[in-house]
Amino acid sequence: MAARRALKAVLVDLSGTLHVEDSAVPGAQEALKRLRSAPVTIRFVTNTTKECKRDLLERLTKLGFDIAENEIFTSLTAARNLLEQRQVRPLLLVDDKALPDFTGIATEDPNAVVVGLAPEHFHYEMMNKAFRLILDGAPLIAIHKARYFKKKNGLALGPGPFVTGLEYATDTKATVVGKPEKTFFLEALRGTSCAPEEAVMIGDDCRDDVGGAQNAGMRGILVRTGKYRPGDEDKINPAPYLTCESFPEAVEHILGHML
Repeated sequence: MAARRALKAVLVDLSGTLHVEDSAVPGAQEALKRLRSAPVTIRFVTNTTKECKRDLLERLTKLGFDIAENEIFTSLTAARNLLEQRQVRPLLLVDDKALPDFTGIATEDPNAVVVGLAPEHFHYEMMNKAFRLILDGAPLIAIHKARYFKKKNGLALGPGPFVTGLEYATDTKATVVGKPEKTFFLEALRGTSCAPEEAVMIGDDCRDDVGGAQNAGMRGILVRTGKYRPGDEDKINPAPYLTCESFPEAVEHILGHML
């Protein structure tokens, strides 16, 4: 393997890595402060479609995290960018709290289907509406295809099973815009002057966070918080660059061994 370049950027997942719903991962706020003392650019990358970026930032600020809005890159942003590029009118299957991130996007007479995490919309009538649009030629756009995510009371289904159901029924393939897509990680690095080889990703999802980042040329650190389950590190090839107990431990490794 070619020699690694000096680390210049750290990408950090949010839900399951820094916090689970309204509880911070123990020690995560202090660890982030320590990471900010290092000569690296930090970006927060998330597949969350449960809330718009403004609400997400408010939640993180209340938990004591020092994060600026322009440091957050979400899969909702990536989806909006794609809708604007394609100039389509989406049927938006996203949580109502995520709708502010699509302000100004025309949605009447839809000719595209966008699927995020939207438990209140995943019922037969709405799925059937999406199914018929896709059969009529509307592109299917998945904000991401996560199998499940972590809630306080346990694991919960993500949008992936619902996207896959629509793919199966319509014999089409969705365009995925969030993690683990290579374009998502490269877009997150845009403006940092960093090559993928100069970046590391920290996350609790072995496939979407770590596998996706490593496929894009970065290193990936898997944390055993959030949705992590024993044996996850064996589910991807190549294996994670490193597996740590939590975000604070990952930060200590970066500060001690990667700069």
